[in-house]
Amino acid sequence: MPILHPDTIHLGLDVHKDSISAGILNPGHETPDVEKIFHDEESVRRLIGRFPDPRRVRACYEAGPTGYDLARLLVSMGVRCEVIAPSMIPKAPGDRVKTDTRDCRRLARLHRAGELVAIRIPTPTEEAVRDLCRTRADMVEDLTRARNRLTKFLLRHSRVWRGGSNWTVKHEAWLAAQSFSEPALATTFGHYRAVVLARDAALAAVEADLVAWFDRAPFAEGVHRLGAYRGVTRMGALALQAEVCDWRRFGRAAAVMGFVGLVPSEYSSGGSTRRGHITKAGNTHLRAQLVESAWAYQHRPNVGSQIAKRHDGLPPEVVARAWAAQLRLCGRFRHLAARKNTKSVVAAAVARELAGFLWAEMVA
Repeated sequence: MPILHPDTIHLGLDVHKDSISAGILNPGHETPDVEKIFHDEESVRRLIGRFPDPRRVRACYEAGPTGYDLARLLVSMGVRCEVIAPSMIPKAPGDRVKTDTRDCRRLARLHRAGELVAIRIPTPTEEAVRDLCRTRADMVEDLTRARNRLTKFLLRHSRVWRGGSNWTVKHEAWLAAQSFSEPALATTFGHYRAVVLARDAALAAVEADLVAWFDRAPFAEGVHRLGAYRGVTRMGALALQAEVCDWRRFGRAAAVMGFVGLVPSEYSSGGSTRRGHITKAGNTHLRAQLVESAWAYQHRPNVGSQIAKRHDGLPPEVVARAWAAQLRLCGRFRHLAARKNTKSVVAAAVARELAGFLWAEMVA
């Protein structure tokens, strides 16, 4: 933590769509003054302009739906601003009163005490690509829902595909051959099928936009190195790199595992130790991508044509680390699957170790 000047002023900002409640904690004071302003650039500049030296001002606010534009604005004005992880803000168990005034005052006091945990603010390019990756995830979810609606409609009318996996070329041909004597049913089937085709096209369009970022800074190195690992396609590697950006900000593998919420919850006191389900705290998008990649390790270790293609041009030491990770994780998946009835629990455990391997790769 940097050494603060005795004249440092701390701003705790409770930020909403239309308003900002600012708790102003002046040097030598214990209770912050509170001022409420409109949430726009002009009002923020007017607030900061009241201080003789903006470099002596330290501001903070909780990460939330308003994003990072406020932090970037404050930094451009010479104010050091930190965006705080909401789940890491200390809170008394008996505190049942929440108002904007109390929140901004608490932020200002805790910030001066050094009790808050700041998150990394991505660059505008990093944030833009991250949003595009999250758009793809939304498109995949929309496509899955559309497909489920179509298959459930067909099931209600005894149209069941038994020729193998769904959504293959054969399955698509079977769908195209379906017909209904009732006009209303035929119309319903046409609408459901049209939605699936539209979702397919939207997903393909988003993925085409993302492909252009595989070989562009600042993602290229991370995409190629992460893509060496089984289950991590180039698209998945881009999503991982866009979410984490700087892997070196984590001092050890356990920090990454906790960041993605794949560590078990724990309540230990005295001589008792109790561990429960994974915390599911932190970055949901990153955790989902890791779990999706972990399912690839349920099979025997192997370097197929797709993985070999991703290995092409990589340093030998990267390929060696990826193979060592595959040996370990495939064995781990088989070992846990023999003991657990629920495969999703096994996939989560393997995803936790995969996060550690990927962190070690990116900091090597």
